[in-house]
Amino acid sequence: MKAREIAAALEEFAPLPSQEPWDNAGICIGSPEAEVHAVLVGFDCTPALLEEAVARGADMVVTHHPLIFGGLKRIDPDDPVGSAVILAIRHGIVVYAAHTNADKAPGGVNTLMAERLGLVEPEPLDDSGLGLIGLLPAPMSGEAFCAWVKERFALRVLRCSTPVEEVCRVATSCGAGSSFAEKAFQAGADAFVTGDVSYHHFFVPQGRMILDIGHWESEVEIVEKFVSVLQKKMPTFAVYTATQNHNNPIYYF
Repeated sequence: MKAREIAAALEEFAPLPSQEPWDNAGICIGSPEAEVHAVLVGFDCTPALLEEAVARGADMVVTHHPLIFGGLKRIDPDDPVGSAVILAIRHGIVVYAAHTNADKAPGGVNTLMAERLGLVEPEPLDDSGLGLIGLLPAPMSGEAFCAWVKERFALRVLRCSTPVEEVCRVATSCGAGSSFAEKAFQAGADAFVTGDVSYHHFFVPQGRMILDIGHWESEVEIVEKFVSVLQKKMPTFAVYTATQNHNNPIYYF
């Protein structure tokens, strides 16, 4: 099977033109015409993931985060990105990512977040499609909502602003979505769930709260979605889930 055929299956789910202008989704290493015999699906394109691809005979990797975001001035084997580039080229592995196009796709990362929280009839937060807003099945206190979020995302740690008295309307934005906080609150969200929240973003309007569940925690579920998409389109093709997906680069002590 050609790499472009695998890419086409993913892009039917998450169209490549919908990615943000700054993004680098799609094939970043290899040819669309390359013959692919097996695919390894992961979250980050790390050297460890590429080594696993080699060990499992996968000649294409599909990840959520692109390996290359901007121009590379130097390919250094001691740098994680440089090492991954060298491994991919040395072993003839096609490297593909579905990033912001998968964030905003129906059934993509933000949808998965909203579903995990049980939001009812979530709608786009704005025209970008990088956030959703919806209602909880029933109102709950701010502290109860924090406990609910920790349970639903299997969190050891949750960072949040002062819990509010009641949460009914909730907005989500996966990954580093704190820039959408103002839009979330203007849209009437009592709580905004995202990741990578900086200190000053915790100063929120009265009666509102922001919750930081972590970047990896908010997005890692997309890996199994990619696997599902590929297996549905190509039921007899070898599609593997990387063991590296549980390796959150952030540790909590």
